[in-house]
Amino acid sequence: MKDVMNFDAAVISAVTGHMNDDHRDDSLLIAKAFGYPEATASTMLGLDAQAGLWRVTDASGEHELRVEWPGAPITERPQVRRQVVELYNAACEKLGVPARDEHAPAEQAAHGGHGEHGHGNPHGAHPHGPHPHGAPAAPAEGDGPKPFSRVVRESSWSDHSSSEGANFMEDIMRGVASKQDYIDLVAQHYFMYEALEEASQLLAADPAYADLHPAALVRLGTLEVDLEHLLGANWREEIRPVPASAEYAARIREVAAEGWLPGVVAHHYTRYLGDLSGGQIIAKRVARQHGFESAGIEFYNFASLGDLKAFKETYRDGLDRIGETLGEDEQQRMIEEVRTAYSFNTAVFVDLAAQKAAAA
Repeated sequence: MKDVMNFDAAVISAVTGHMNDDHRDDSLLIAKAFGYPEATASTMLGLDAQAGLWRVTDASGEHELRVEWPGAPITERPQVRRQVVELYNAACEKLGVPARDEHAPAEQAAHGGHGEHGHGNPHGAHPHGPHPHGAPAAPAEGDGPKPFSRVVRESSWSDHSSSEGANFMEDIMRGVASKQDYIDLVAQHYFMYEALEEASQLLAADPAYADLHPAALVRLGTLEVDLEHLLGANWREEIRPVPASAEYAARIREVAAEGWLPGVVAHHYTRYLGDLSGGQIIAKRVARQHGFESAGIEFYNFASLGDLKAFKETYRDGLDRIGETLGEDEQQRMIEEVRTAYSFNTAVFVDLAAQKAAAA
């Protein structure tokens, strides 16, 4: 059984960073429900196998609040997600306020976690519990079919957790990676998005898919700005794909060459929803660590897209409409492609770590 020290600093940093960047309101509800009903602010400080720890502010000052996990003790990182969601739902019930749909108890029971890319990281991350593999999960009795976007999220969550667990990315999230580590990551993004945005032209050209890929989503130009800032005018001569990035790009192009639009969406969803969720946390951490203001982290700037939460909701609505047009086998095939995308993402981190070790 794990005790306080067995959740390492990377896990604690990722969880608290995600909660404090993306879920302050949830922490405030937890504080009000479990000890400080007049709380005005709540910041998550840490966690262990038995409980979460928050710093709470109310009219009388600051206090530390320790709230035991409903399912304590916990021993694995994915369990943290489930327990935070259970605390949130319990707080909502205690205070008599409705839980957000994404954290509703039915979904919590189904997949034991919350969020999308980057929730942990939360993509997010996304920054950012057990999730069904294989066929889409059965809906709760009387609830009707699950939205396809939810099925995709639930069915790929364990793959997302594995991706977040790569040490190379955790160091960037913790603010202990070097500037060169971040540059290497940006370089790999260039090769991924070069292939992805070529493939995404198929989506933009099809009325059924075009809403998923507005012009404001395109990232290749922002990567060029960042790489010139980071490496200089000759940056194209300085970057090379690691093997996993080359294979990742080749897979995206293979799916596009087949003309399989749901497969293109699988990669599109995996990357862009991550950029809009956990990617926003990465940008904040890297900006603080390395002093970037715009160039250097322009990749993560989606200001021209408008309200990011609203766009993500629109995107999920689009996934739901697509899902309605797909048979069960085709839905399953698309879900497997999402999982393939996560596997490539993890492999890129592993290759970057190996490249770093070889250069040391």
